[in-house]
Amino acid sequence: MNWVEIGNISDIPLRGARCVKTPMGKIAVFRTADNDVYAIEDRCPHKGGPLSQGIVHGVSVTCPLHNWVISLETGKAEGADEGAVRTIPVRNIDGNLSVAFESMMIAAE
Repeated sequence: MNWVEIGNISDIPLRGARCVKTPMGKIAVFRTADNDVYAIEDRCPHKGGPLSQGIVHGVSVTCPLHNWVISLETGKAEGADEGAVRTIPVRNIDGNLSVAFESMMIAAE
């Protein structure tokens, strides 16, 4: 895997997100209340809502458009809803965040 640095954990507020543009679309990098970091595709599987603008609770995010709840761990819709988004490997080394892509260049927003 090709690890690309995207910034510091302090760039993302607790229970918040940051967008990262990639050639394959935007991803959202989330920070939970427990300081865990997850990266998923920034597009709800329901109507394409920006998940990075959703509400983070536990290890899930609620889409701001129609309240679909997406697992940050699996990318799958929770409850009765069906659908999923792509998850992206992310690592946190001493607060420095990197995401993994195969031969992909990215630019932080």
